Amino acid sequence: MTRRLYLRVSLAVAPPAVALFLLLLGASGVGLPDNADILWQRVCRIIAGFAVGAALSCAGVVMQALLRNPLAEPYTLGVSSGAALGAAAAILCGLAAVSAAAVPAVAFVAAVLTLLAVYRLARRNGPPSVYGLILSGVIVSAMCSSVLLFLVSTASTHDLTNITRWMLGSLQVSSVRLLRVCAVAIALGLVPTWLMARELNALTLGREMAHAVGIRTSLATAGGLALATLLAATAVSLAGLIGFVGLIVPHAMRVLVGANHRRLIPAAALGGGVFLAVCDAVAQTVLPGQEIPVGVVTALFGGPFFLLVLLRRRQAGWIGG
Repeated sequence: MTRRLYLRVSLAVAPPAVALFLLLLGASGVGLPDNADILWQRVCRIIAGFAVGAALSCAGVVMQALLRNPLAEPYTLGVSSGAALGAAAAILCGLAAVSAAAVPAVAFVAAVLTLLAVYRLARRNGPPSVYGLILSGVIVSAMCSSVLLFLVSTASTHDLTNITRWMLGSLQVSSVRLLRVCAVAIALGLVPTWLMARELNALTLGREMAHAVGIRTSLATAGGLALATLLAATAVSLAGLIGFVGLIVPHAMRVLVGANHRRLIPAAALGGGVFLAVCDAVAQTVLPGQEIPVGVVTALFGGPFFLLVLLRRRQAGWIGG
């Protein structure tokens, strides 16, 4: 069996195998639960994990290609924080009770505004550099987090408990309607993202090279960022702030399948889903009788990984623009 065929078979088999294993694994122990409600909750968590993981990892792939920045992902660029602020505001205003699509819609608008603010701040003194985008993302993310904490401090006791857990990242589905809307939105966002593979391949070589091969760079960049923001905002509105999935998975998948986005995007979607679903299983079982927010688990993996990528790039002489 050739290496490429082996990878394709592995990527096809891994998601259903992991999903079946996780269906048997939960906070209550190993095995199928007798209670139908608990079984349904596990199914919803697995679906949410695969959907959110796929969305965040593919958003990271797109942002890294468009910005030519190996450290770019929704969390580090502040998009996740902006989406979280919008989603939290929608939840506290009661929009979630009006329509299941209201929270993702508000989160998307807030994420777009955040991304525009990051880009504008980074290019204030000229074309944005890699470090400029990361620094701007950190600044804008901190500002969004401050406003989010203010909103949380004004919430009622009931809302405070729910939204605090949501802020730390949780795949415990509060509404099946919201899960359905977000899963459909993520699926609809992944299709055009995969169809942009040719444009993303060209843009990784630079805007001039992409323009030379017939790519409308401005349109492709705007469309790609819009899709990445849609995926990230939808994921945040469903599961809260879960960082570093869009950083770890794209790098791992590039090692396995290469840099061609026609293969990389599907691989990142599957790998991201498996990674986040497994992290959620770890969060439920690592401490007996207690569940850790899944965002904490991904941060434990992502923090050292972020530093490793940064140090390797610096040692290679990678500075700025």
